Amino acid sequence: MHELNDAIRAGCRGNDLCATGPAKTIRFLQELILQGARIVVDSVEEMDDLMEVAKRWKSPTGRISILLRLRPAFSHTSRFGMSSREVSAVLQKLETCNPLKIDGFHFHLSGYSPVSRVNAFFDTLPLIACARSLGHSPCIIDIGGGLPVQYVEGNCYKAWLSSQTQENYRTRRVPDAFYPYGGDINAEHWLTQFLGGADPAGKRVCDALIDEGLTLCVEPGRSLANQSAISVFRVCRVRPHGDSGYVIFVEGSSFSACETWFNSEFLSDPLHIRQNSHEPPPAAKAWIAGHSCLDEDVITNRLITFKHLPEPGDLLIFANTAGYQMDLLENQFHRHPLPTRLTAVMSSRQNLIFTVDN
Repeated sequence: MHELNDAIRAGCRGNDLCATGPAKTIRFLQELILQGARIVVDSVEEMDDLMEVAKRWKSPTGRISILLRLRPAFSHTSRFGMSSREVSAVLQKLETCNPLKIDGFHFHLSGYSPVSRVNAFFDTLPLIACARSLGHSPCIIDIGGGLPVQYVEGNCYKAWLSSQTQENYRTRRVPDAFYPYGGDINAEHWLTQFLGGADPAGKRVCDALIDEGLTLCVEPGRSLANQSAISVFRVCRVRPHGDSGYVIFVEGSSFSACETWFNSEFLSDPLHIRQNSHEPPPAAKAWIAGHSCLDEDVITNRLITFKHLPEPGDLLIFANTAGYQMDLLENQFHRHPLPTRLTAVMSSRQNLIFTVDN
């Protein structure tokens, strides 16, 4: 809802927008209809809600554009989408709800494997045929997002990963997985591989799109924000920490840099900006911690080699945080307002009095 309102205020037209979230509220569905936005239906239950709302709320165009989200069989544990059987049942229901118009299908998969997207694409084609046999006119397949980003060159990234040892971490443990800073392909090459992907009979995605008269929609995600934005932490204290060299406490927390939440790490060293004019300290290794009282409040467990050990007042700058890092953490996620804190005080009349405590 909040992202929709921001988009409208920014000048976007409703019919240029598409809502893909998995659990849309009734109020959100109402607003999407009023704005004429396309709606991705994530579940049978959401379709039931939408059909009820459509009886009372009208789109500016008189029709409500929808995409049905498929949960491919090979992704059956995902919380997104409907099985093929559920999609077929929804198609039958739609015959009785004229304002709703199926414009196509959608799927959402984790990871960046072009092969899994190709497989999901061909899983969708029988549903296109089924919908058309029932009188619908689907013309879109939305393959979701995102697209891979190469913040660093692929071979350089692989070499860096292979060089990691327990000695590089204050925990003496190399993470099991890393945020995909590098990778083998960028967004352009990924899309080329996807379009050239084929089914077991040898039919390519690009040919199927043409033969079926389908429009391909993609959600580039963080690849649109490549090489943009920084996150800045001010150093507030530095102290020795045994075999781990030094620990640098910063004005900030892991809530602004969540890689360690997922047992992962920032793979790029922060840029160190000195704010002190005296003779700089010698080189040293250090890890970075937040300023909260949680022992787990760690921004990086990786021991970073600094040319000069940072000092209080210095700045540590992480680059390329405009993607999910900044969107999920440093702003209100999906523009949702933060919860309001209330305090409850017992009055002299033994009644609770609530006041806002933000």
